[in-house]
Amino acid sequence: MLGHGAFTTAGKAINCDVDLLLHAAKIHRVHFWVLLFGTVSSIFTFTQQQELPLQSEKIDMRYPEELVVPMREELTNAGFTQLKTTEEVKDAISQDGTTLVVVNSVCGCAAGTARPGVVLSLTAEKKPDNLTTVFAGMEMEATNTAREMMMPYPPSSPSIALFKDGELVHMIERHHIEGRSAQMIAQNLAQAYVEHC
Repeated sequence: MLGHGAFTTAGKAINCDVDLLLHAAKIHRVHFWVLLFGTVSSIFTFTQQQELPLQSEKIDMRYPEELVVPMREELTNAGFTQLKTTEEVKDAISQDGTTLVVVNSVCGCAAGTARPGVVLSLTAEKKPDNLTTVFAGMEMEATNTAREMMMPYPPSSPSIALFKDGELVHMIERHHIEGRSAQMIAQNLAQAYVEHC
C-alpha cells in the first residue's frame, strides 16, 4: 500500500504527464486543422476540375431496351401503338373517338395483371377505337405528357386511362391493379367500354 509521500510523488508525476499530454494535444490540434483544411481544399479543387465534364454529360436513366422489348410487344402484338414522343401522345389522345392509354412498366403487377387484363378486355363486344401505350422509365417525355393529361390523378405505373374525344372518362390507377386478377381488370375495362365506346 502506498504511503502519503508516495501518493504525492505519484500525483506530481501524473500532473506532469497531463501537462505533456495537453501540450501535445494542442500541437496535434493545430496539425489536425492544417491537415483538414488542406484536405477540404484538395477536395474543392478536385470538384472544380471535375465540374465541367459532369455538367456536360447526361446520364441515361432508362432501362435497357432489350429488357423491355417483350413487355412492349405484349401490348403492341395485341394492336397497341407505342407512343414515344410528346407530340404522338397529344395527337393520339386529342383525336375523335375513344382512346385507351396504358402506362406500361417493368413492375410485377404490370406483368401479372395489368397487361394480361388489358389484352383480355379487348375480347369484349365493345372496345376503344384507338389503342395506345407509353412506357414509364423509357420514353420520359411521352410518359410525362400522358400523365399530365390524366390529371387530377397522380402519376402511377402501371395505370390505364380511357379518353373520349380528348377527355378523360375512366381511370385505373396502380392501387386498383395491385392485388387484383387480370380477369378483374378486364371486367372493369369492359364495363367502361360499354359506357363510353
